[in-house]
Amino acid sequence: MSERTRCLSLNKAMKQTVPSRQSPFDRPAAPIFVILSGPSGVGKDAVLSRMKELACPLSYVTTLTTRPRRPNERDGIDYGFVSVAKFEGMIKNNELLEYANVYGNWYGVPKAAVKQALARGQDAIVRVDIQGAASIKKLIPQVVSIFLMPPSIEELVVRLKQRRTESDSELALRLKTAEIEIKELPSFDYVIINRGNEIDRAVADVLAIIAAEKCRVLPREISL
Repeated sequence: MSERTRCLSLNKAMKQTVPSRQSPFDRPAAPIFVILSGPSGVGKDAVLSRMKELACPLSYVTTLTTRPRRPNERDGIDYGFVSVAKFEGMIKNNELLEYANVYGNWYGVPKAAVKQALARGQDAIVRVDIQGAASIKKLIPQVVSIFLMPPSIEELVVRLKQRRTESDSELALRLKTAEIEIKELPSFDYVIINRGNEIDRAVADVLAIIAAEKCRVLPREISL
């Protein structure tokens, strides 16, 4: 089965009416909240973009940031680009699920987007850095956390250089940070190796994790 067929089949199944929780034979599939994390340059954006292309049935929560938009990025799709003043206002009004300053720029997950998706009965997924993942897991212990790993540090170096978005000093800092972040792997629920030119394999792994979560005897109860 191709990944597109797999996603379309999952989409159809998740649109079916969820039965009441009266019997062990009528089990509702409660919506889950997934965080996809990992070192900078590991391919988190690429995995989520491919999932969107394949029509995988999730609500993709867009992270907000105060950093400048890169030429190939789309506002509201890759990131929500906001001013520092706007971001600080959202912090003050408690409108962010988590936020952190990373490499001199603010990043945060809008709380409303996650709450609205779960209220619709739809699974939500967001990509966050390691700091953000730790913050969300403290706030929502039942979140499903996935760590995206490179095949090796050497491969991560190649990917970061190919992006051509960092200076030599920034690249060195990101690599040093990546080595520290990888040590946080044991605090995650799942790990996926994102191998070069095998993006659909990583997508299949994400879908397999979601499918497994739907089969839990005791579903994760997400509350915000």
